[in-house]
Amino acid sequence: MKRILAFLLIVLSYFVLANGVSADYGCSGQYGQYGGCNPSFTILINKLVGIPDTSVTDPTAANYVDNLSPTDPRFKAGQLIFFKLVVKNTSSTSLTNVTVKDFVPSYIEPVSGPGTYDGNSRTITFNAGDFGANEEKVYYFKMQVDTVNFLPADKGLFCIVNKAQAYNNQASNEDTAQLCIEKVVTGVTNVPSAGPEFGLILLGLNFAGIGAGLALKRKSI
Repeated sequence: MKRILAFLLIVLSYFVLANGVSADYGCSGQYGQYGGCNPSFTILINKLVGIPDTSVTDPTAANYVDNLSPTDPRFKAGQLIFFKLVVKNTSSTSLTNVTVKDFVPSYIEPVSGPGTYDGNSRTITFNAGDFGANEEKVYYFKMQVDTVNFLPADKGLFCIVNKAQAYNNQASNEDTAQLCIEKVVTGVTNVPSAGPEFGLILLGLNFAGIGAGLALKRKSI
């Protein structure tokens, strides 16, 4: 009997010690005795493009969407384009020293916004600083479509993609926004519409032709 009780005490002691170790060093608590599990670091970036509107000059007043397809409103040569960039720390802890990069596609050029533009790599880079838990920051860019001479000669309508990236040594994320550019073809002469006056002239000429034909026919008899 004593042996059975001793065995049961040993088993019970084992489970008590095991639970104590799990509570102190495991992830069952929020941090555990010495910090527990490492916190998860996540960041989100959302790239948006403003719907074409020549009446809007302030980027903050534009109507933004994720993407513009070929069937949506299109940009023209020389027209301004507005972009909105939303960066958010989706972690429950702070993120430090976050860098943002915007990769400018061909056929558009930056006009104003945060950061420094490298024309060789066509990249805008800036330090967005530190983000507290769930903190969000918003940035605006003003860009412009190239003049018609610098647009593709063989394309009347084409789409481009603008990519942005946010990252530090703990987390990273990227997003894109599409827009389409329509090249207006010049030198095309519009055919004038046939108004009522033009129709009367044609009708008169037809009757004159019929009369002349009858006269010639009478002379030949």
